[in-house]
Amino acid sequence: MDSDTFIFCLEAVPDVDTNRTTEVVKNLEQLAFEQGITSIYKTCDTIEGLEESLNSLLYEDHNFTNYEIIYFVVQGEGNTICLNEYYYSLEEIAELFEGKMKGKILHFANAKVLDLSPDEAQYFLDVTGARAVSGYGASHQNITSSSLDKLFFSLFEEQDDIIEIVEELHQKNYALCKLLDFRLYY
Repeated sequence: MDSDTFIFCLEAVPDVDTNRTTEVVKNLEQLAFEQGITSIYKTCDTIEGLEESLNSLLYEDHNFTNYEIIYFVVQGEGNTICLNEYYYSLEEIAELFEGKMKGKILHFANAKVLDLSPDEAQYFLDVTGARAVSGYGASHQNITSSSLDKLFFSLFEEQDDIIEIVEELHQKNYALCKLLDFRLYY
């Protein structure tokens, strides 16, 4: 199967020098084996590491235009992300990548609750050029969004309309979408 969905995953870890296989890596490998969805996985432990990883993708990877989804697995809440015990607002992140995310979908795993006001969401989309931002409004200690994330990513193989994708996601797994409070800002 020819894949046209590409994912760039950036996971925040306590120390990038510690090598371990996370649940995220296993899920990305499963997506690759079962559905042929290509991904690049990187870790970061600082804002500089996050910026360096995304800049590397932007300026050194000639296939960047193929990456439709930027998948963030980071701690945080509301309008912030947390890296190495420092909090950064999504406005700060937007300014780091001003105009560089044109047409991309930025998806946050439920390690970080995504709760943006309409103005915050619009600012982020306008500044980065992203097509949409998605994530979850609820965080549960014992439930990760990984199975819902995988389903969400796989739906991009079948169609391009983000609204239809989200509707189908809810049809296929309504209970988990409701429990984790799946959100889309576009």
